[in-house]
Amino acid sequence: MNRLLRATRLVPPLLGLLCAASAAAAAIYPIDRAHFLAGSRFDFKVEFDGRVPADAIRITVNGVDASTLLARKPQYIESEGGSDGSSVVLRDVSVEIPGRYLVEASDGKSTQKVVWDVYGTGPRRAKNVILFVGDGLSGANRTAARLLSKGMREGKYYGQLAFDDMPHMALLGTSGVDSIITDSANAMSAYTTGHKSSVNALGVYVSRAKDNLAHPRVETITEVVKRRTKMAVGIVTDAEVEDATPAGMVAHTRRRADKDVIAEQLFLSGADVIMGGGSAWFLPQSTPGSKRKDANDYITLFQRTGFRFATTDAEMKAAAAEPGATRLLGLFHLDNMDGALDRRVLKKGTVGKFPEQPDLADMTRAALQVLSRNRDGFVLMVEAGLIDKYNHPLDWERSVYDTIMLSNAVQVAKDFAAKRNDTLIIVTPDHTHGVSIVGTVDDGKPGPEMRDKLGVYAEAGFPNYPEPDRDGYPPSVDVTRRLAMFYGNFPDHYETFRPHLEDPNVPAVKKGDVYGASEQYRNAPGAMLRIGNLPRSADSGTHTADDALVTAMGPGSEEFHGFMENVEVFRVMASALGLGQTAVAAKKPVVTPASAGSKAPAPAAQ
Repeated sequence: MNRLLRATRLVPPLLGLLCAASAAAAAIYPIDRAHFLAGSRFDFKVEFDGRVPADAIRITVNGVDASTLLARKPQYIESEGGSDGSSVVLRDVSVEIPGRYLVEASDGKSTQKVVWDVYGTGPRRAKNVILFVGDGLSGANRTAARLLSKGMREGKYYGQLAFDDMPHMALLGTSGVDSIITDSANAMSAYTTGHKSSVNALGVYVSRAKDNLAHPRVETITEVVKRRTKMAVGIVTDAEVEDATPAGMVAHTRRRADKDVIAEQLFLSGADVIMGGGSAWFLPQSTPGSKRKDANDYITLFQRTGFRFATTDAEMKAAAAEPGATRLLGLFHLDNMDGALDRRVLKKGTVGKFPEQPDLADMTRAALQVLSRNRDGFVLMVEAGLIDKYNHPLDWERSVYDTIMLSNAVQVAKDFAAKRNDTLIIVTPDHTHGVSIVGTVDDGKPGPEMRDKLGVYAEAGFPNYPEPDRDGYPPSVDVTRRLAMFYGNFPDHYETFRPHLEDPNVPAVKKGDVYGASEQYRNAPGAMLRIGNLPRSADSGTHTADDALVTAMGPGSEEFHGFMENVEVFRVMASALGLGQTAVAAKKPVVTPASAGSKAPAPAAQ
């Protein structure tokens, strides 16, 4: 029997909040103006102010009783989590026909309303989708990476980054449901579910639920693809595979810190390629280096289900080259991997402990090698996660070398796509940082303070980084005339005006109940104490609400233009893959009045 709203077997969701209010505040999830894919699954939840008797509650969708349309009795919670608020939850439902839907929930005294905009798609246009996420990638990162890797003379670059020449681009709004400033969790959830979200949450709307795993969920693109198609899915990162961005491909939890749970969700997701750091969360508690609190051995579980397993660059390449390899797990570090500057030039960080970590470009190549064996195509997410992790501690040289690495990884994908006309490639930040290039620092300039050596406008000239190697990396960042690249949001710290050659930067450390400048840089020649402009609880720089710049190429990429909300990235991917083109979704759309206050017509019979 076809129904407008259909109860299903779900494992997908997102996070969001109708309003930031008390735990007993009334709310409906999905929230007002939610814009989501026809046939995608979600948890439908209504929260009421105060305790409301079940027989006083009426919930309708376009004027029709929701429980009738859903064909099963909703779960009624008189006092959720010990609060004074009652809730009604219907798990794993879907809206099958595109159109506008007016949802009304009454407790007998007052009514709350939201409107949903449900869209379908045309037929499939792309066989493959590759989503690159430069975590924290900001405009200055791109500019500096181009300067260092391509060079400039008389104001003109000698070349471009791999994502510079993509024909379609747009500005993305990154704000979430609860704040103008996003974190990587809700930003990635927007990309992978098509729903706005809240800080620290993955694949769920943030409700009054007390259990991190009980919040209303929204289906991720991994789950849609695995449920509706025979496509493969790949997840590649140089951060922990349980970190927010890779976890956003599969996870459903209120707290991104639930990495033990996320490791399990990765295993259950059906993803075919998973590579990055974070092996500490896969190892049983008895194993040295493990961060688990149980005996679960997820590496063994993956291997039992047909995964090749790699811990080094050589093992990864060998496993990917095996003709029969269609599933690959690569874990190259207990925690986050080391960045390009440390691995290739400085040999700092934890490179001594993990000397055989692969490069992101090689990880991308191996993933494509494995995933392309699936005749039905694939979705691959590749994250350059360390751009963000170096922008936070104001370590711009490391973040820029990882931006060059992202460009190299994108070039691998472009080379793959050049042999066909069936692959959509998207390159985007999840959010930005407050970082800018203001000139150069010239050690040859006179003056007792390092700021005396700062040149702006005509005094800046050009930096003198040495010729880059074949992969675009200059062999040194410790040059006499270097970029002056500064952060606009920072804690107390000592600005040295020099690259951090010893190890990744640590700008601030805990001093009592607050953070203060790290003393290790105090005696650097010319170091300047900068009093922070962030709250004293901040130990590093923070994200910004600046628009993110997305670039794209391939079938469906023309959908990127002008200004868009970050949730539209999901819509573009879903449309390119035809994920909303089902027998029901192809029917005539349902149209309701634009005003949520208008009486909506009952949905058409199916």
